[in-house]
Amino acid sequence: MVQIDKNESNISVYQSAFAGGVSGSVTRALAQPLDILKIRFQLQVEPIQSGSKYSSIFQAFTSIIKEEGTTTLWSGHIPAQLLSISYGLVQFSVYEKLTQTCQQVDREFYNTHKHWINFSNGGIAASIATIVSFPFDTVRTRLIAEQKTKKAYKGFLNAVAVMMKNEGALAFFKGIIPTIAQIGPHAGVQFAVYKVLTENLLNDISFFQRFNSNQESTLTANLLAGGIAGIVSKTVIYPFDVVKKRLQIQGFQQHRYFFGKQMYCTGVMSCVKLIVTEEGFLALYKGYCPSMLKAMFVSALHFAIYDEIKHIILRL
Repeated sequence: MVQIDKNESNISVYQSAFAGGVSGSVTRALAQPLDILKIRFQLQVEPIQSGSKYSSIFQAFTSIIKEEGTTTLWSGHIPAQLLSISYGLVQFSVYEKLTQTCQQVDREFYNTHKHWINFSNGGIAASIATIVSFPFDTVRTRLIAEQKTKKAYKGFLNAVAVMMKNEGALAFFKGIIPTIAQIGPHAGVQFAVYKVLTENLLNDISFFQRFNSNQESTLTANLLAGGIAGIVSKTVIYPFDVVKKRLQIQGFQQHRYFFGKQMYCTGVMSCVKLIVTEEGFLALYKGYCPSMLKAMFVSALHFAIYDEIKHIILRL
């Protein structure tokens, strides 16, 4: 049986782009309902308690289905798929290219500082991928935020056209500053934790070794490592995600009165100040529970599917 050294990146940029795009698409299709719940909680100004529009994961889930229909759980799925595919394609291809370059320039330095290099390469790759895919994220958020019984947009293309006409091209990049601020450390921690677990901890345990080799971890190990990496990284940067979502719906509040009180802010610091003063510091963690479920699920699938496709490509 041929063994593949996970410490040596042999996959081409195009192959890693393909694997990243497929893993992003599959993950998004399965995790979209959790994303809907997370965003609805993040945009709710009122406290998350009994009597509010959304008070728990189960209550929000049943309320959305009852009031707006089951398909609402996949609202904005087209831009969400475009977001995930473009993000996964760019992120993993850039990460693999940076890793290969570091290995080729100075192998000894790479081996000595591998975890810090994984952190920095992951952060750089994610930042580039975020800029490329961000307009899809903004459109997706708008489609999720609207009331389905009184739609603001007829669909993805209509949303793009209306936003461009009424708000201009910059509307697609609302919230980009807090996103860039959080995505670097988020992805850096995610890649670093995943690599530490798969390359230094889990692969020392025979149960997690593929074909009885300590060179490559199994699908189970990749799922476990990806889930842990997702939880750790998301917890670190979560407040930035809430601020981003609040900024992405600025200028769209008139379509959200059905959901309760609306917040108006002019920038990152204005948004943070309003959230903390009017809703309390813990409001920066609204939607944390469904977000952690999503982070664990998405990160586990994203890394595991990517590594499985990469494994198949290298075997072939």
